Amino acid sequence: MIEVRPGGRRRIDRVLAADYTRDLDRMTMATLRERRNEAAQEETDLSYLRRLLHARIDIVKAEQQSRASGTRGRVVEQLTTILADNALGPATGSGRYQKLEPSRAGEYRRRAEALVGNADLSDVTSLSDEKLAEALESYREQERSVSKRRREVQAVVDSFNAEIARRYAQGTASVDELLNSERRQGEPGGENGTT
Repeated sequence: MIEVRPGGRRRIDRVLAADYTRDLDRMTMATLRERRNEAAQEETDLSYLRRLLHARIDIVKAEQQSRASGTRGRVVEQLTTILADNALGPATGSGRYQKLEPSRAGEYRRRAEALVGNADLSDVTSLSDEKLAEALESYREQERSVSKRRREVQAVVDSFNAEIARRYAQGTASVDELLNSERRQGEPGGENGTT
């Protein structure tokens, strides 16, 4: 489960803190963009972890279906197809275009693999039916937790985007200011971050 620790130092703790989006109308544009970008990175990382969990759920379900149909042992041979079917299938949840790369891919991959103590998904065929069912439920529970936090983070990103859009619509923010900021960021030794 992904817990949020009030006053914690992790990015998710900051992004989901009650005061993170407080007084949006008083924040500078630079602060709005910085916080929006930080929240967007957290959303990207949660989306990556969610995809890893979906892949593991698909592998376990495929093994269960294989056993039910009497074709045990074929899951490893079909791994590419199993994972491709998920990637090509209809999107679920609130998928959004993300131009960011996961910042903690290795950490999340290890976390997903550690979720089911003894369930070695490189050889799901060796697991008992009971262990397979336990693995599936554990992955589903973790996926629900990740999805919940992801929706919360998306709401934070949306709050910042709405405030930024409001300022442009009301003329209190200028596109010229944005372009100048982007130029400074692109120069050697310029500001860090994105818009």
